[in-house]
Amino acid sequence: MPIAIESYREEHQNAVRAFNQRLRAGTAEPDLVFYERCRPAWLPKLDGSPLYNEYFVAQENGAVHGAYALKYEQFFSPEHGEFAVACYHHPLSEGVIDRNYFSVGGLLLRDAVRREPRLYALGMGGYDHSLPKMLKAMGWELRSVPFYFHIVHPYRFLRQMMVLRITFLQRWMMNLAAFSGTGWAALAAWQKIKRLRVGRPLGALEAVEVEEFADWADSLWLEAKHAYHLASVRDRQTLARLYPPSQKHLTKLCVYQQGRPIGWAVIGERRKDPKYGSLRVGSIVDCWAHPANATPIIYCATLKLEANGMNLIVSNQSHEQWRRALEECGFFTAKSNFVFATSKQFSALLQKGDFGQFHVNRANGDGLPANF
Repeated sequence: MPIAIESYREEHQNAVRAFNQRLRAGTAEPDLVFYERCRPAWLPKLDGSPLYNEYFVAQENGAVHGAYALKYEQFFSPEHGEFAVACYHHPLSEGVIDRNYFSVGGLLLRDAVRREPRLYALGMGGYDHSLPKMLKAMGWELRSVPFYFHIVHPYRFLRQMMVLRITFLQRWMMNLAAFSGTGWAALAAWQKIKRLRVGRPLGALEAVEVEEFADWADSLWLEAKHAYHLASVRDRQTLARLYPPSQKHLTKLCVYQQGRPIGWAVIGERRKDPKYGSLRVGSIVDCWAHPANATPIIYCATLKLEANGMNLIVSNQSHEQWRRALEECGFFTAKSNFVFATSKQFSALLQKGDFGQFHVNRANGDGLPANF
């Protein structure tokens, strides 16, 4: 019987568990597994909501040999208004451990495109990984979402940033910079100058922590959405689904200038990662405002994360004014492995768009529950 791809149902759950056991046994990556419950824990399908996850499995004679997920959502562009897209995420094929199932990866992708031609994928670890290579071979367009980082405590950064301390020479140079004081003093002085330069002209700012997004979120969405060539919908209803009050690991900020809401940010601490050593790493996960107000939003989000004890703050932002805001607030840029890939039909819809005018960040895609 040929492999059939169908919606993930309760009767598939035992087969998915067996699939995961084979993947764990055949690889050195314990996280390379699929969801073991057919109902999504994050963004389950609800009547009337265009924002939800749906899972699919590739099965043959009762055994599952592959699976993938789609996160359905709404995007907006001034040219096309609001339109439906889906994020293609967590594609897994038994072909990674058994060559008999080498073709399953391609079957999963073709099935996803058939279900929703306007697809995108995000993250994926960089261009040299297998999924972005497959997407490029199938005619998708790939772009990097720039990565920025702000060093709150330079000494701890130099001592704990393990990804920069791999070789003996790297460790020696980082230790020299840390213990001599030259490295962290220069970093601290440069960032302080940047902060003073941007902070003075911003005027009276207040960042208020909120439990949920109120009517002001709809007003901010309507005021700013036409300023972007592309943005995922961020009205109050969508934000309530993405960031419910029950999610305590993320902090929601409304930024006021002279008593008027001008934008918001969602921030949080990233889970522990060996490449960051013992550093506490904060992230500006999501944000919204008119591009002209990007700097005060980044400024307030950065101050809040610093006050929360972060040693390092990171963010991925595609829009040129949000990137400029990060630089003005003392962020450095580095090579990004966060890739935004769009299917042929989605790319055709965006052919007149400039990626520097797109609003894409860490909150897009599927990464919120996994990374925070």
